[in-house]
Amino acid sequence: MSPEARRDQLIALGMAMVDEKPLDQVTIDAIAEVAGVSRALLFHYFASKQDFHLAILRAQGEQLIACTTPDDSLDDPIAILTSSLSAFVDYVSEHGGAYTAFLRGSSSADPAVREAADATRSVMVDRVLEHAPAFGLEVTPRARVAVSGWVTFVEEVTISWLIDPDVMTRDELLDLICNSLPAIALSVGGALPKR
Repeated sequence: MSPEARRDQLIALGMAMVDEKPLDQVTIDAIAEVAGVSRALLFHYFASKQDFHLAILRAQGEQLIACTTPDDSLDDPIAILTSSLSAFVDYVSEHGGAYTAFLRGSSSADPAVREAADATRSVMVDRVLEHAPAFGLEVTPRARVAVSGWVTFVEEVTISWLIDPDVMTRDELLDLICNSLPAIALSVGGALPKR
């Protein structure tokens, strides 16, 4: 196995473990055992346990970004938004424990972890702003602040829904988070997209 493939394998094993238990309980020893490698080999690829955990979190962010890529072939801005947010809700539903730990866990106080989360959010904000003209929204610093707040709103509402899914159905959740963006666009000088 090439060094890059081995490193990817170790990260994938870590991501699978994080789906089942909190990140701080994913140990180097457990990963080494599952991978059938020595603890020393793991430290060959990652400088520390924290470095390994950070690699897992960055990989999760990359997966989330990949699966929520806007489908511009849909042409309708609301359909593009709904498709991306549907993929987001599905990803977070499938990886709920890991995602919640990423945003709210004890490791979220770590500056490097916050930086990884912020990098993922930044891509999402940029994607929304790239489609802002379809909402009649000029990309301004004010619009960037509003969209950044909206992304955080989407994260928090989705996590709250995962904790208590009886509050609303998945479709109601999607309606809430999808309809909130055009409302924000209106409040910062945009217009509702035409259907």
